[in-house]
Amino acid sequence: MLDERRWLNTPMAFLTAPAPVTLTGRLVELRPLDHSHHDGLVEAVSEDKLWESAWYTSVPAPDGVAAEIDRRLALVGTGEMLPFTAFDATGRVLGMTSFYDIVADVPRLHIGYTWNRPSAHGTGTNPESKYLLLRHAFEQLGVFRVGLTTQWVNFQSRAAIERLGAKQDGVMRAVSRYRNGALRDSVEYSIIEPEWPAVKANLEARLAKRR
Repeated sequence: MLDERRWLNTPMAFLTAPAPVTLTGRLVELRPLDHSHHDGLVEAVSEDKLWESAWYTSVPAPDGVAAEIDRRLALVGTGEMLPFTAFDATGRVLGMTSFYDIVADVPRLHIGYTWNRPSAHGTGTNPESKYLLLRHAFEQLGVFRVGLTTQWVNFQSRAAIERLGAKQDGVMRAVSRYRNGALRDSVEYSIIEPEWPAVKANLEARLAKRR
């Protein structure tokens, strides 16, 4: 239930300080990113040459996985990111995701820098990952806002975010460049605290159909 006092024009903080944590569901487990996940991530990103087909995303090439792990873990040290490796119920590595843009005085954060091996698409693991992350953010960390950003050309990601029940806040045109140098337009979505119960119920209903 919404605590109206938390909407006053007063700086706030997280209910619990963001820290590495394992989030476990029925289909997927999100574990804090670790260097020991390197080989599994290389195998996942090599499936169908994912880094080539998803050129407009944050998917690294196989020889760039180690550097991407180092980059994300360095941001843990500065408090800017909490990265996870996604595993399926058999222990197979599926991909990566993260909390980032972590701001305590709102408090808010983003979920993103997410990719999963192609064979995991449509299996329910991504919706469950989002459910675990959103539940932790709203119910344990006590955020007001979760942001989700994707690229204008990534229609699959935009549709998936909209199925969550996130609201589109706007389009940021020519905000950065892709790896090939082309200008990139990004679409910003958000879920705020009063919307979480409805989003949660929707996700739980979707996941129940997977049982």
